[in-house]
Formats: sequence, structure tokens, C-alpha cells
Amino acid sequence: MSADTTTGRDAPVPDLRDRAAACAERLRDADRVLLASHIDADGLTSAAIAATALERADIPFETVFAKQLDETEVARIAATDYETVLFTDFGSGQLDVIAPYAADGAFTPVIADHHQPADLADETPEPEYHLNPLLVGLDGAAELSGAGASYVLARALEPPGADNRDLAALAIVGAVGDMQATDGGLSGANEGIVAEGVAAGVVEEATDLLVYGRQTRPLPKFLEYASDVRIPGITNDENGAIEFLADLDLDVKDGDGWRRWVDLSMAERQTVVSGLLQRAIASGVPADRIDELVGTTYTLTDEDPGTELRDVSEFSTLLNATARYERADVGLAVCLGDRDAALDRARTLLRNHRRNLSEGLQWVTTEGTTVEDNVQWFDAGTRIRETIVGIVAGMAVGASGIRGDVPIVAFAEKSDEEVKVSARGSHVLVRKGLDLSRVMREASRAVGGDGGGHDVAAGATIPAGTREAFIAEADRLVGEQLS
Repeated sequence: MSADTTTGRDAPVPDLRDRAAACAERLRDADRVLLASHIDADGLTSAAIAATALERADIPFETVFAKQLDETEVARIAATDYETVLFTDFGSGQLDVIAPYAADGAFTPVIADHHQPADLADETPEPEYHLNPLLVGLDGAAELSGAGASYVLARALEPPGADNRDLAALAIVGAVGDMQATDGGLSGANEGIVAEGVAAGVVEEATDLLVYGRQTRPLPKFLEYASDVRIPGITNDENGAIEFLADLDLDVKDGDGWRRWVDLSMAERQTVVSGLLQRAIASGVPADRIDELVGTTYTLTDEDPGTELRDVSEFSTLLNATARYERADVGLAVCLGDRDAALDRARTLLRNHRRNLSEGLQWVTTEGTTVEDNVQWFDAGTRIRETIVGIVAGMAVGASGIRGDVPIVAFAEKSDEEVKVSARGSHVLVRKGLDLSRVMREASRAVGGDGGGHDVAAGATIPAGTREAFIAEADRLVGEQLS
């Protein structure tokens, strides 16, 4: 591995070392920095990592968030008196918007992102300080998230004697929140960050049951809601889950209340896992699906056991529940260590978020989708909040009555003039050639909008009244990719 030129330690992602060093040097030269970031879990952790690194490097900064980095938002940023702007978890996909402002001297952009870079006009110079795994042949949808890019930058920003490896914990939360933990474990460049987190003592990597809620959910609910691998008689069956636990001859209660997965000993966990495997086999669950029950998990060792912050999946869900309801400040505060008022507010938002997701999923499965030649779609209008319609779409794929073998496109009203579009695919389809980032960008621009994202998940904003034309173009593009 190549040594990091700033710290002397190994760089977490050697291929990005030189780009990270150049970005860090530019930030050190700035009198002050405007930090602009996206609002999902990956965006919030990206911002928190960058903010902590800037503070430790004694670089003055201010933080702002945006749901979408479009022409209006970039113009607003250009109108500030900041000469240096650090974009985290977006910026690459908006290079064509940012670059002209940079060329005119409005501000110098420093970009730490992992989304597909936008094409630039021939006469427009590419911004000099651009940190993105895709630029060095790494997969930004699976190998490094926005938080991972921010972490690489944070390591390059370390002042002499400092150690930013503790920020690996937030980078892992961001990666898992960005759905990069395929088969339970992080791969590619993310593995280097995990290794640094383990070495720093802030992350514990283990093999465990891949079910959401290991830290917080009572055992019956823990199993009932384990829907990634559906086991008849347990999944979505509260009484069935209780009966299953009773048959295991385990002490599953603590006084009058149920124990949680985190409360079980390793031997007790093994008993439950063995029982689940036996039930799955007896119920005819395919072997490849059964294998998905167990995999790599990540625990944040500095967080209190039994809390949402101890498990990276639950932490990322908590963060998604803040900024998607216009409270990015709350999510950032939690990432930065507030375990009092901000955490309490985040938990309240999480309860509301879960209720909205449940109601949204129920609406989609009841109404169904419209299936075209190559995509399926639904239009939620105002029934599902535009900031969560993409999450609902992802949850709906493969659910009752919803196909899992074609991409899903979801629409929700953003305003009287605009419609939010979210698209979700699968890694199987990506391996066959699907690139939803390009589909969203080209289909939206064909109707006067704009979009982008990743090959497996992307989004766009389009003018009201253009849905049919957008779907026709998206369906055509997907057909070409998968032909």
C-alpha cells in the first residue's frame, strides 16, 4: 500500500491518495469554507466527517444542506462570499452546473462525491479538486460512498499528530445507509475504511444474523419484521414468531418484557439461528436465500448497547428520518455527538418516519404498479412524501404483487410545478447492463428536467405534466441497456 503523504500511515484508499492530498491542500489554503452536503444518511455522515476534519484542522467553515443540487441551489451558493466550497455526497453529478461558476471565479469547488460525474461541454474546464472513486476505476455505487470519500479527504486533512480514523465509524454508517453492504458486508475500497475503524477501536466486525433491529427490537418483532429473507410462519406473523421462540426452549423474556437480540449470549443466538435455518429449509426457502440470513455486521463500540446508534443499519435509518423531514440539523448534531436533545428529537422523527414508510408501502402494494415493456411505475401524487418515495419504492420491489425482475420508477408531487422521480433496480440487473443514473439523467432532460445518481438507484426532478413522456423515454433507455 502507498503511504499517505500527510500522516505517514497507509492511505485508506491508495488510488485516491493524490486527489485527496490536493483537495486537502486547497482547503488548508482557504480562509474559510462553505460545506454543502446532501440530506440522506450518506450525506449527513459525509457532512459530519468533513465538519469534524475541518474543525480539527482549524479551518473555519459553515454547513448548509440541500435536497437537490440544481442550478438554483448552485447560484445561491455562488451568491455567498465564500471563495471555497466543499461539496460532499453531491457535486460530481452537477459538474456541468458547477464548472461554469468555477471558471468565472465565483468560487473554487472542492468535491468529495461518489455519484456519476456529469459530462462537460468541450470548452468548459473540469474543476481541479475532484475526489471521486469513479475517476480511478472504483465503483461508487458499491465500493465507496459519499461518506467514504469524505473520510478519505478527512484522513488527508489530518494535522500533525492528529488521528481521524475514529471517523471511520460514520463512514461505515454512510456506506450501509447507501445500500453498499451487499450480502451483509462492505466490499472494495470500503474494506480499507472498515479495517481502519477496527484498528482505531471504534468498529467491531462480526458474523451475525442479518436482520434489522438487533439492538432495539423485542425478539418477536425482530423476527416478525425480518422480511429480507421471508420464512413462512414467522415473517409478518407475530403469533408465529412468538410460537417459534417458545419452541426453542430459551429464556426469551426479561421479567415482563421481551429480550432483544443484543441481550442474548452467543450460544443463545446460535440456537435461534439454527432454528431459523431449519424452519427455512423445511418451508422450502431456496438455499441461496437461506445463505443470506447470516453475514457480516458492524457494531459501533463507542455507542451504548441497546440503542439505535450501536448498530450501523439502525443508525443510518435514524439519520434518514431527520433530513427527509427538513431537520438535517438534527441528524448532523447526532453525528457530531449530541446524545441529548438532538437524539431525542431524532427518535421522535424516526417513529414518524417508520409510520410513513409503512403506510406508503401498504398503499403501493394495494394499488400495484403499471408495467411497461422494461420498467414498472407508480404515481403517489401527494400520498407519499417526495423525500421518502424512493425508499418506499425500494421496499416495494419484490413485495406482494410487485415484480422484482424489472426496475421500479416512482413519482411524487414536489410542488405545483415539479414532480420528484425515484428509480430503483437490483444488482442483478446492473450486471446485465442497467444504469439508472444515465436513464434518469437522459429521460429527465428529454422533458426539461434533470437527474442522476447511481446505476442501481437514481432520481430526477421533472416538470409537472411530463410523466407519460418521461416514462416512455425511460422505458426505451432501459430496454436498450438490457437488450
